[in-house]
Amino acid sequence: MPLYAIPFPAFDPVLVSVGPIAIRWYALAYIVGILLGWVYARAIIRRETLWGGPAPMTVTDYDDFVLWVTLGIILGGRIGYVLFYNPSYFAAHPLESVQLWKGGMSFHGGFLGCVLAVALFARHRGLPILSLGDLTCAAGTIGIFLGRIANFINGELWGRPTDVPWAMVFPNGGPLPRHPSQLYEAALEGLMLFAVLALLIRAGALKRPGLILGAFALGYGVARAICEHFREPDVQIGFLWGGLTMGTLLSLPLMLAGIALIAVALRREPARRT
Repeated sequence: MPLYAIPFPAFDPVLVSVGPIAIRWYALAYIVGILLGWVYARAIIRRETLWGGPAPMTVTDYDDFVLWVTLGIILGGRIGYVLFYNPSYFAAHPLESVQLWKGGMSFHGGFLGCVLAVALFARHRGLPILSLGDLTCAAGTIGIFLGRIANFINGELWGRPTDVPWAMVFPNGGPLPRHPSQLYEAALEGLMLFAVLALLIRAGALKRPGLILGAFALGYGVARAICEHFREPDVQIGFLWGGLTMGTLLSLPLMLAGIALIAVALRREPARRT
């Protein structure tokens, strides 16, 4: 091992194991992320000053929505991974596509699953789609942060070889020291994006439906594209056109959609609810 590499902490990916039942850090990250996001969303709904009056939905509405968005995250994330990152393998092994405990989730698939959940639930309850999307994106950054921390604990999705002082040798990443890119993603896609959206909300962004949703899409896309420069691409895909990775390519339409949503939201007059 090179002298400048930091040893990877000896994390056990299984938090608690009772007989055949094992609770993994990765599953816990999803559970805690959804619960904390739920609590955060409820707090935002209750603050009428952020909306320019009563929120366009009730706390009870969001309580009922949590199950919908949870299914959207899990189903969308898994389907996205199967289709975007390893379609040939799962075509040959279709039964493994439902074996979530073996890992393999796609953020972009999960995001599309959330969009579908928002659209269906909003239509079902007669709620404004963009406002529900704004709230969900603001809360979703918590789950992204915890998910990336879980990736680090699992020693997966490591970075490219490097000689920076904080480089690490990951257990399954070969002998070369690598960027701890999971921590970069936790910081940019999670903490930083959470802070930016929180500041926008305090500045009155929720009064312009779609603005937080657009800022999330643009901000995540930019943060992910930056982190992809340090993250090792999936071995079954490698580098694509012009040295781009699948994560970067999938983030490009997300950024364009974010710019369009922001432009439309800023052209509208701020809502004033009574």
